Amino acid sequence: MHAEAERLIGALELKPHPEGGFYCETYRSDIRIATSDGARNAITSIYYLLADEMYSAFHRLKSDEIWHHHRGSPVSIEIIESDGRHREIVIGTGDCWQAAIGAGAWFAARLSDPESYALVGADVAPGFKFEDFEMGRREELVAAFPQHKALIERLTRS
Repeated sequence: MHAEAERLIGALELKPHPEGGFYCETYRSDIRIATSDGARNAITSIYYLLADEMYSAFHRLKSDEIWHHHRGSPVSIEIIESDGRHREIVIGTGDCWQAAIGAGAWFAARLSDPESYALVGADVAPGFKFEDFEMGRREELVAAFPQHKALIERLTRS
């Protein structure tokens, strides 16, 4: 693994994330807001790290998420909207340092340089709960979005 990635995992006390990569929660608002799923924290924030060939597998949330690039390789975020539209946002290069992913969209991420690492931050509002996190199943995503089969196969684990 990239030496700086190993250092950051230790220094920031990152742990493995179910979607791939490593993370730690850095903030959970004390402010509670009403949602259709009950009261929730207004916002949560994490550090998230990818290194080498790691990727964030396709998943979706019930909340909006904003990724912020902190350091390392640019990160390509692949987004498939519920209507099948695909877009790619690369953060950490040029003038693009953050990306917003709307609630319910399927998304995955990978490093632009697979021999490097990237540290990003991710804010979720209303706040993140693992109950709102859904990992994409390869067969189901390919059936729903056959036009994106190659991308889905590359960025899912099963």
